[in-house]
Amino acid sequence: MSQPDRADDTDSDRARGQRQLGDRIFLRGLSTKCIIGFIDWERRTPQTLLIDLELPCDCARAARADRVEDTTDYKRIAKRLLAWVPGTQFKLVETLAHELALLLLREFALEWIRVSVNKPGAIRDSRDVGVCIERDRADLAAAAPVAPAARGE
Repeated sequence: MSQPDRADDTDSDRARGQRQLGDRIFLRGLSTKCIIGFIDWERRTPQTLLIDLELPCDCARAARADRVEDTTDYKRIAKRLLAWVPGTQFKLVETLAHELALLLLREFALEWIRVSVNKPGAIRDSRDVGVCIERDRADLAAAAPVAPAARGE
């Protein structure tokens, strides 16, 4: 049995610490539709999802220069999310959240991301149900590819 690589553990611990302590930008309540669910009718009818993101940002650096180039451009990230999600089809919100996190990590070179996906009305007498996940660069390197049809390609 091999020992785990301690450098990987340290990098992962550092990324988790940054998520807890660092500056962040948040986007809340991005509304979009896609095919999501495993029940027959869910496989035919796009459903509304509400998506929240938390992203790393060096707010002090951005504040000094007052330039969008010195911050995390959340408008570009929101536009990418809103372009990608409607073309996807997943059975689980867990899979959608995971794949979205990996996409944004990859395309925007983020160190980490927190993604919440809410499916309003999924459970009778409940406002919504959903998941909240965190991913970082180590998760991106370890990720197995998902089938192109699921990704909306």
